[in-house]
Amino acid sequence: MTPVAASSDDPPVQVGFIGLGDQGLPMATAVAEAGFALHVWARRPASIERLGNTPATVHATPADLAAACDIVAVCVSTDEDLRHLLAHGTDGTDGLLAGLRPGTIVVNHGTGTPSSSQQLGELCAAAGARYVDAPVSGGRPAAEARSLTVLAGGDEEALSRCRPVFAAFATHIVAMGPIGTGQAAKLFNNALLILNQAAIADVVRLAAGSGTDPDRLVEALRLGSAGSRALTLLGEMVNPETVAHLAAVEDLDIDLFATAMDEAGLDAGEVVARAHAGARGLPALVGRLPRAAAARPRQDA
Repeated sequence: MTPVAASSDDPPVQVGFIGLGDQGLPMATAVAEAGFALHVWARRPASIERLGNTPATVHATPADLAAACDIVAVCVSTDEDLRHLLAHGTDGTDGLLAGLRPGTIVVNHGTGTPSSSQQLGELCAAAGARYVDAPVSGGRPAAEARSLTVLAGGDEEALSRCRPVFAAFATHIVAMGPIGTGQAAKLFNNALLILNQAAIADVVRLAAGSGTDPDRLVEALRLGSAGSRALTLLGEMVNPETVAHLAAVEDLDIDLFATAMDEAGLDAGEVVARAHAGARGLPALVGRLPRAAAARPRQDA
């Protein structure tokens, strides 16, 4: 496929991607399949090998990748990981900041706090680059289906340049406002999902105690007015093989949510405690639903 350009007279858009994990790999693959010129860097050769036959230019350092790209997307675990990538490249090599060209856009697809995202934006601005915080919702299944939701924070012109790239792997792209608002939206999204899981766990526990079959009840609830994304994910992305990992990730997400609420001067203690209970109780909830968990397709988180 011919690399995508803004018009027939423009050069192809060069897109860098760092973070070829469970979610980042299908996102990067989608970018290449959409016709963009894909550039990648990874600390481990095995990560590059996972691209298979996907056309991509491999770079020796993050700085080399940055120097070749118009947009650099990063999908790593934490804000600190991205901060280190900007400065050091994680393994002592030159970081992204050393290679960024004026006007290059750095996109953060990971989950963090609004204040940290604002600081990352300032680092990029000092190097003459622009920054968009664009966490994604949907997990690996949605990434593979090209149906993620992007929650974006950044100036309108930068986001406009990124939209065609995001559209390669996302069904919905929601502009939330300035830098940091994308991260705020993602944290509220995660908190609500986990609170819903806590409510489901309560209902399932009471159902089991009353003699109602929890598996059949969950299937019925999915079809009725109580249906929710949290119910749909049970047995799909949330299954016995993934639940321990997902519960740990959700617990960390609530820590980030608590930090963001504290920084905003809001008392979210009850919500945070309830959400932590939902995250930590997820393995027990899945354990109460053996048939529902076994009957639905299993996919890595």
